[in-house]
Amino acid sequence: MITEIAPAPERTAAEPARPGGKRRAWDEVPRWQIYVPLTLYLLFTLIPFYWILLFALRPAGSTSLVPWPMTFEHFEKVWTERSFGTYFTNSLYVGLATLVLTTVVALAGGYALARFDFRLKRGFMLALLCSQFVPGALLLVPLFQIFANLRMINSLGSVVIAETVFQLPLSMILISGFIRNVPYSLEEAAWVDGCNRLTGFRIVVLPLLRPGLIAVGSFAFVHAWNHFLFALMFLSDQGKQTIPVGLNTLMSADSVDLGALAAGGIIAAVPVVIVFAFIQKWLITGFSAGAVKG
Repeated sequence: MITEIAPAPERTAAEPARPGGKRRAWDEVPRWQIYVPLTLYLLFTLIPFYWILLFALRPAGSTSLVPWPMTFEHFEKVWTERSFGTYFTNSLYVGLATLVLTTVVALAGGYALARFDFRLKRGFMLALLCSQFVPGALLLVPLFQIFANLRMINSLGSVVIAETVFQLPLSMILISGFIRNVPYSLEEAAWVDGCNRLTGFRIVVLPLLRPGLIAVGSFAFVHAWNHFLFALMFLSDQGKQTIPVGLNTLMSADSVDLGALAAGGIIAAVPVVIVFAFIQKWLITGFSAGAVKG
């Protein structure tokens, strides 16, 4: 016997539904108690950025709290005299190459973890997680020896490989979670229609993984862009240094050029800000999809 369930009575906006029908004391919080802490937090966050812009845009020797008259001499100085144009190009190469390698290898490994069962699979997943607790500084000596034997010291390829290796464990785990959320029946339907496994994956699964791939790739790019240690240890030629190492050269034991350092920091931050500004929607969608097991 099918019984129709009567719809629950509608509640007005003034009386939101609460468990047990009781209203709690914090349901009607005055707005100033919300806006005042948020405003203080926003000021606490934005003041350092304003301070960097102040040093970067005001003339050398000025003590004004307002960047006026505005000048771009510090940007011109670091871009030309301090070779930040070269550093920027090197960092862009390392970041994009790490993004591509990490995404491709993690996609293959994540698919294997999500779709195949094999011996010691749980142990392998545990090893991937435990590898995240190993700091990169502990592996500098063996990595340096390996790259020296391969004659890759003072090569951007050594930095790309090192960054990719350290990004892969977490990236594989995340992508395997994204793939598990794609129903296996979709792939089976593609196989029935005559596709092999690779073609079915490319046509059916890969388009659904776009948010996850963007999330993983963006973090790989940002980490490679900002990482200082590998570039410092594996690159000795100034023409092959990256932006984090270039920022370090602006500081000496005797003095620090605050204007040039602030301008270099802004140049280093602009690509990261642009990346997150354009992909924030995909980023939130990707991590929310990977956080739920389908």
